Amino acid sequence: MPTSEYQGSSVPLSFLGRSILSFRRNQIISMEGTQEQELEELELFQKHVADRFTGLLSSRPSSDGIDNILSIAWLRKLLDTFLCCEAEFKAVLIHGHNPQIAKPPLNRLISEFLDRDVKALDICNAISNGVESIRQWQKSAEIAIFALGQKPLGEGQVRRAKKALNSLVASITSEDKESNGNTSTERAWSFGRRSGALIKERSSGHLRSLSPSVSRNWSASKQIQAMSGNLVAPRGGGESSGLASPVYVMSNVLVFVLWALVAAIPCQERGSLATHLPVPRQLAWAGPVIGLQERIAEEWKKKEKKGSAGLLEEIQRLERCGQSLIELADSFQFPPEAKWVAEMEVQVAELSENCRKIEEGLVPLQRQVREVFHRITKSRTEVLDILDQAGKPSTPVL
Repeated sequence: MPTSEYQGSSVPLSFLGRSILSFRRNQIISMEGTQEQELEELELFQKHVADRFTGLLSSRPSSDGIDNILSIAWLRKLLDTFLCCEAEFKAVLIHGHNPQIAKPPLNRLISEFLDRDVKALDICNAISNGVESIRQWQKSAEIAIFALGQKPLGEGQVRRAKKALNSLVASITSEDKESNGNTSTERAWSFGRRSGALIKERSSGHLRSLSPSVSRNWSASKQIQAMSGNLVAPRGGGESSGLASPVYVMSNVLVFVLWALVAAIPCQERGSLATHLPVPRQLAWAGPVIGLQERIAEEWKKKEKKGSAGLLEEIQRLERCGQSLIELADSFQFPPEAKWVAEMEVQVAELSENCRKIEEGLVPLQRQVREVFHRITKSRTEVLDILDQAGKPSTPVL
């Protein structure tokens, strides 16, 4: 090639060669540094998950039930834990609009994860319905408390209280029977069916707002089963490293949190809810999660009938106090004896304290469920945006 072709350049070829080699060396160093940073972020994420669930596991039974596992206060801590894990997971997954999530084998794992998100939205709807049921039970209890607090106490007040308490207990029992009823195996989405693959749904912001109702064919236990059915730990090769690991961890966190909520809050058809979820014991974060599963399973087995209307501590107290006060009301004679009045006041005080805890905790709990719903929806939309961008042909650089 004639040397005259290079006369337009004042930079020697040897210098250009050294510059290219230097650039490539710096690029490799930069890539190695980025990879190390990503590995550190992945390790930190799993450590933080383990630490947060260890804190939940450390909650021990107390005399007033404030920190008892499956109390309203404990469930609020559980949802806080989920929201913290979800925020950190999203930062790891889509940091810098990560294009890896659109490439195999990660794209398949992402597809399954987004499908779990859709199922999770249904469970949030069901939990919201269950919270409304608890609110109605609280109102029945408060009617009885008001009636039994009248002075002087007469037969009319006792009859009114007994009627409210019978309504309370019957409603909880009815919820129990409906929970154990047979349902269709057909999957029903609470926010309506979609044509085509759900993973490719698009929307402007949210899939749907939190719905006040779910289909009659819907089953909470089957929904949890569907979410955990294909939950398999990453194998060797490309799946054992990189982003596959945090996707698997967050999938387990999502399934466990919703499983615990379904166990605690009245939900449609939850009698066949499994007492254990498939979590490999060898993973560092799995220890506290398995420990929590075992404690919840123990609470489940303690009940005389599986599929009771929620294992929530406050629900169990509502039913227990209601039954006890009904029995006490049956023995009422006018004028009441001092011993009867003293016993009634003790039981009413316990019921009143339980209603106070429900009143203080139920609204924040429902707000957190709503936040989980919208957080899942928003994150899902962001991941779909990245998948869309990765699927578009890139513009050639001139």
